[in-house]
Amino acid sequence: MLVAGETSGDLLGAELVSALRRSSGWRAWPHEPRVFGAGGPHMRAAGVDIALDLTRHAVVGLAEVVRRALEFRRLLQSLVDLACARQPDLLVGIDFSAFNRRLVRAVRRRLAAQNGVFHNWRPRFVQYVSPQVWASRPRRAYGLARDYDLLLCLFPFEKEWYARRVPKLAVEWVGHPLLDRHAARLARPPNSSPAAPSDPPTILLLPGSRVGELQAHLPILLGAVERLRAGPRVRFQLVLPNADLRPLAERLGARDGPDFAVEVDGLSEALDRASVAIASTGTVTLECALYGVPTVTFYKTSWTTYQFAKRLVTVAYAAMPNILANAPVFPEFIQHAATPDSLADAARALLTDPARRAQIRQRLAQVVASLGGLGAGDRAAAAILDILDSPPRRRP
Repeated sequence: MLVAGETSGDLLGAELVSALRRSSGWRAWPHEPRVFGAGGPHMRAAGVDIALDLTRHAVVGLAEVVRRALEFRRLLQSLVDLACARQPDLLVGIDFSAFNRRLVRAVRRRLAAQNGVFHNWRPRFVQYVSPQVWASRPRRAYGLARDYDLLLCLFPFEKEWYARRVPKLAVEWVGHPLLDRHAARLARPPNSSPAAPSDPPTILLLPGSRVGELQAHLPILLGAVERLRAGPRVRFQLVLPNADLRPLAERLGARDGPDFAVEVDGLSEALDRASVAIASTGTVTLECALYGVPTVTFYKTSWTTYQFAKRLVTVAYAAMPNILANAPVFPEFIQHAATPDSLADAARALLTDPARRAQIRQRLAQVVASLGGLGAGDRAAAAILDILDSPPRRRP
């Protein structure tokens, strides 16, 4: 049983299912794994029996989570019932950690209430993508050790971080799946691009993948566009991760024009053409790093969410390339600092400073090298199949 609650997790789940089927071929099993659960269109296309499309319920910020608490409780209960009815050998939570931990705990409570010799369902529990406990509330790591049989993490520092604090938790670093998605880019020399440099230069706009992010970020980006239009001539390209967001983007004022293009998908091609990007501080900043694109990063959320976050977050940076480099390789503008003026000024500074862009690209090559090689999905699948072949561990 796989449970993914966001678009990124849906894609990761689909890749995992494909890798599980490839890896199971060399196991002494009579059939390939059968997979069901919650996800989205990517997992459905990969052959997962989707009982619930959780990707339609992705939220941004604490206020929205609180507002929709009853809805999420209902969704959680339906998945607990589904798990207990179908009794999978393995339950894999894919990212979406707050929801998935509640799901695992609820299933464990059901298991603890079983009585009798015929009640012998004993599933294993895996979390694929570590919650960012290393960034805030590190004591949550002890709860992970109680809840999960295996944690699969994407970044190299995470395994060592857990080993120092909760050595009883089985943790495997499998690498980042972005490398496989952009394998063609990795096959080229670090500073090469198949696309000719655009004239005028192109600024890539990446507001995020959720409705709430688009609503919060796109007005700021469009304000920055207006300020940048007052300087030397540039082109702007807004890339949305799925077609469902385009009507909202148009209502917010993003429309095709002489110097402005709105596209759905096509991020790889857009990164190849971009001189500079302005991006929300999500996974997309790693994709910018992979293509060596100097990027201005920003994030804005509700007042309530920000007040909680600034009291809990312990890391110095928000963008993952900066965390991995332990340095502000990408300029960051968070909450009140994320204004049209600040983003426009930072993007203009990058555009007019070739030496700085070259220095950033050198640092980004080091960041990408730290992510591990190709094959993250295959390594994750192998670790999951290994745990099915091993005897159950005693609970801590």
